[in-house]
Amino acid sequence: MDNLQKYTPTDKMSDLIADNYSLLQVMSRFGLSLGVGEKTVREVCESNGVDCHTFLTIVNFMTEGFVHIGDDEGNLSIPALIDYLRQSHLYFLDFSLPAIRSKLLEAIDYSEDDISFLILKFFDDYMGEVRRHMEYEDETVFKYVEKLLHDDLPSGYQIGTYSKHHDQVGETLTELKNILIKYCPEKVNVNLLNVALSDIYACEEGLEWHSKVEDYLFVPAILSLERRLRDGEK
Repeated sequence: MDNLQKYTPTDKMSDLIADNYSLLQVMSRFGLSLGVGEKTVREVCESNGVDCHTFLTIVNFMTEGFVHIGDDEGNLSIPALIDYLRQSHLYFLDFSLPAIRSKLLEAIDYSEDDISFLILKFFDDYMGEVRRHMEYEDETVFKYVEKLLHDDLPSGYQIGTYSKHHDQVGETLTELKNILIKYCPEKVNVNLLNVALSDIYACEEGLEWHSKVEDYLFVPAILSLERRLRDGEK
């Protein structure tokens, strides 16, 4: 499959994953499991009740780095986008970040070196920052959008408020990487620490893409919905 060509509903789902294994995360966040056989992307999505257009828009965006002309935000399924983003939150908060913390605990000797405690404290503070950011989205932003979907346009809040304060939560991981690379304690399990550092790189990239999906797909779709409601359109 040609990486320069946009994925389509008639492509086999197995070919899509073989072509770009990182899209396994997109599948799982849409509730799509493996065992797809020879089914096309459309067939897999339809059999699982997933909006195919929204799935492919995210897949192509993450593969090619831009939104194609014709991927009009008005055609995206906002409920599907919210489900995808919520599942992303669960992945980072309940799996990815705790797994990295466990590997750091196992890799580094915390009995003597002050820098060891600094690394763990830095990571714990970072996890708290990510949790607060994502809980704000879950409890405030998504609930606001769900009201919009029921033709309720609440006063005192709009998606632009969220957009202006939308931090790139992946940036802080750069500092942790630098601490580990430049000031790594002497008493470490090198292999375990290398695995933890590789996971940090992958998590940083994942969080960056998560933010980009919100900024370039989710926020424009909500802005369009807000406009339609203000103009009295359905």
